[in-house]
Amino acid sequence: MVYNLEVSKKINIEELKKNYKITESLRKLDEDLIGLDSVKKRITEITAILFMDKVRQDFGLSKYYPGLHMSFTGSPGTGKSTVASRMSELLQNLGYLSRGHLVVASRDDLVAQFVGQTAPKTKDVLEKSMGGVLLIDEAYYLYKPNNEKDYGGEAIEMLLQVMENKRTDLVLIFAGYSEPMKTFYRSNPGLSSRVAHHIDFPDYTREELLTIAKKLFEERQYKMSFYAEEVFVKYLDLRRQLPLFANARSIKNIVNRACFRLASRVMCEVNIFTYKSLIDIKPNDLILSTLFLKGLKTFPMTKIGSSTLQSNESDIFEVIDNRYLSKSQNDSKAKIYSLFIWNEFN
Repeated sequence: MVYNLEVSKKINIEELKKNYKITESLRKLDEDLIGLDSVKKRITEITAILFMDKVRQDFGLSKYYPGLHMSFTGSPGTGKSTVASRMSELLQNLGYLSRGHLVVASRDDLVAQFVGQTAPKTKDVLEKSMGGVLLIDEAYYLYKPNNEKDYGGEAIEMLLQVMENKRTDLVLIFAGYSEPMKTFYRSNPGLSSRVAHHIDFPDYTREELLTIAKKLFEERQYKMSFYAEEVFVKYLDLRRQLPLFANARSIKNIVNRACFRLASRVMCEVNIFTYKSLIDIKPNDLILSTLFLKGLKTFPMTKIGSSTLQSNESDIFEVIDNRYLSKSQNDSKAKIYSLFIWNEFN
């Protein structure tokens, strides 16, 4: 087969990437999200096929429009909305979407409680989403098989029509927990067949959550002291075992509360504000959490050997007996610190 093209034509790939802002968008995605390497890899692969489709068109090859509707599965706070936003930006830069905005909707935005009201609600959301990405969070709530008077099925039928007929200017992303999403797709084979990309978002590791916390503190111009970081790690171990832990979303809440506690503590403890007092998150700013009502013991300790240490050496800390605490406190040269010892949590 002979194609009608200039076989000698050459295109500078790096220049084309720059024109389509590919590198910039992927860099933003990498900066916005800690970890999630498997997710970033899938987004990069999708971007690559779309980019190559543009290059092929420049060489006179036939246009191929790949399916772009997606499924994001995983726990809350794992970056699904952030990835959806970056995906809409990429698709606009590549010319697949005219506006490139993100609309986030749930069942309440699409489904009404009375007959005749679901279609207008769903239509309104779809019209607002045209030219961009529509992310439907907890999409499985659209389908309620045990309720004959539920109108979620009507909304799903409208979504199916738009996914097929308007696929050149609207991308739908269905998001939610993994297992309920599987049931949701089994309930409607037509829906499943129109979703081209299934991407699973793993939970963050403890190290990644700690990195996220440090980044959030840094963005707010705070920082954790050495012992505060130790307390924070223990907090993570406890909090991750409890229900409703929402990964990065929960970390953001923890960081916000720590900043509030710092403000309250400083207002009560000091008469003069210093730069250090305004930025240092201390252990007590985290220990006041209800997670630490049990199982925590505090031992006093004093720093020793400071005058004999070289500037590049670490300070030495000595745990002191409680019986001698009052004597140490009366010593003007002694400075009391806190050592936190963790018991087993039942």
